[in-house]
Amino acid sequence: MPVTAVDRDAALIVIDLQKGLSGRDLAPHSFADVVERSAALTDAFSARGLPVVIVTVDAVPPGRTDLSGPPMEFPSGWSDSVAPFSDAPDAWRVTKRSPGAFTETPLHRLLRERGVTQVVVVGVSTSIGVEMTARQAYELGYNVTVALDACSDSEGSRHAYSAASVLPKVAETGSAADVIAALTRA
Repeated sequence: MPVTAVDRDAALIVIDLQKGLSGRDLAPHSFADVVERSAALTDAFSARGLPVVIVTVDAVPPGRTDLSGPPMEFPSGWSDSVAPFSDAPDAWRVTKRSPGAFTETPLHRLLRERGVTQVVVVGVSTSIGVEMTARQAYELGYNVTVALDACSDSEGSRHAYSAASVLPKVAETGSAADVIAALTRA
């Protein structure tokens, strides 16, 4: 479903745009392109006094998976936000330790206290952090929008699958420009 509206009480959630992930090859959009489009959304939300939430990850959940290995330790600075998100003084900061931004974080409480009814989710990876956060937000009763050109993944096929098969079941999807245009109409 295309982006039909942005609620007056919306928030932008920026997922994992951090130094430890900045050097990765992504598809279909480069990390720099995701940052640029997410920054444009951040500016649009901030200009309207709407919350911007910068989410970073600094650990992995302890459960076993097919891809589990020994416990990971991230180097110093790995979870630091990249510019311009590192310099966003009014942004809310949330650190997660699992793929979704709502699990064992204060995010839901913060959004509800502010009266947020819709979240716009952007960042990396589309098929993990963005998708899991969008699913959780939908289950919690938020209207959810994902700006697909402000998201990317380690493989273009993962992004494409999430964009075509998963995200439309829990969110409206469109471009960053679509979200900004809807925000302007709100």
